Amino acid sequence: MAAEAPPPSKGQHKLPSPEEFTEVQESAEFGELRRSYRSFAFPLTIAFIAWYLLYVLLSNYAGGFMGAKLFGNINVAFVFGVLQFVTTFLIAWWYSRHAAAKLDPKAEAIKTRMEGGA
Repeated sequence: MAAEAPPPSKGQHKLPSPEEFTEVQESAEFGELRRSYRSFAFPLTIAFIAWYLLYVLLSNYAGGFMGAKLFGNINVAFVFGVLQFVTTFLIAWWYSRHAAAKLDPKAEAIKTRMEGGA
């Protein structure tokens, strides 16, 4: 059974008009927020996709290398597979820190201003 949160109070914030949304979207502050996001997310996404494709290509075309035993029954393919998960979690953790430090304060400032708080 889920507990329902009360709806937000209508008296606290004003709703921005479409013109205000357009004005904010064209502002330097919003442009900086977008740049901060893109400068982090795009290169990291490209790097992770390249890392994943390297894993797939090596699995398909370098069977001898990927099958090489490192210790016991652990081979290169297994280590690379586990590293795929590790890098996924590291990227999520890193993005969370980046967002909390750089993106969230800028977004909160824009939101507060649009809702009439500043």
